[in-house]
Amino acid sequence: MLVQSRSIETIPINTSYLKAKRILDVTFTLLVAPFVLFVGVIVAICIKLNSPGPIFYRQKRVGQDGVEFAMLKFRSMYINNDSNVHREKIIKYMNGEKLNEDDNGDMAYKQLHDPRITSVGRFIRKTSLDELPQFWNVLRGQMSLVGPRPPLPYEVEFYNPQEWLRLTGKPGLTGPWQVYGRSRVTFHNMIHMDITYLKEQSLWYDLKLIILTIPVMISGRGGA
Repeated sequence: MLVQSRSIETIPINTSYLKAKRILDVTFTLLVAPFVLFVGVIVAICIKLNSPGPIFYRQKRVGQDGVEFAMLKFRSMYINNDSNVHREKIIKYMNGEKLNEDDNGDMAYKQLHDPRITSVGRFIRKTSLDELPQFWNVLRGQMSLVGPRPPLPYEVEFYNPQEWLRLTGKPGLTGPWQVYGRSRVTFHNMIHMDITYLKEQSLWYDLKLIILTIPVMISGRGGA
């Protein structure tokens, strides 16, 4: 399904950079596949023992040029949840409202103590292990290793032309927001970070963000 773009301005993408980026995506994914499978099996067992329901969770997201795709994640919530709860939080976030009063500011734009999340879910979310299945989306070409966070369709419904620019490139497993911002920055700052990244088009910067993602995952900084 194609979501109609409202953007007038576009970000020209260098084809040589795109080819190199795709080679990096496939090569890196295949290299880490044994580790991902090993950790994935452990996570899958923990999810199955922790709460009833499927191991994986497929969620509709909006990718490059507004094309919707099914993003794969490890299930971190109890089944049969009301999606309106998250929709309300997204609208507040997009309006610049804090989602909680965090004194340090590290989690100001992240919902805390969400009763929909399982105990295992809290851990895999904090360490981003719930996103490991998205390597499959990378292999399929729906996502890239590095890029903007893939938004939900009901988030994109509220995008203005400037915000639509972040859909110029493929969404990523990690990116400047995931490394430098996450739950500490406003929605508008996230948009600025994504658009700046898409204009950069540097493979070396992509490699830097991939490397910097590792300590973020280990520390769980900004995750919940």
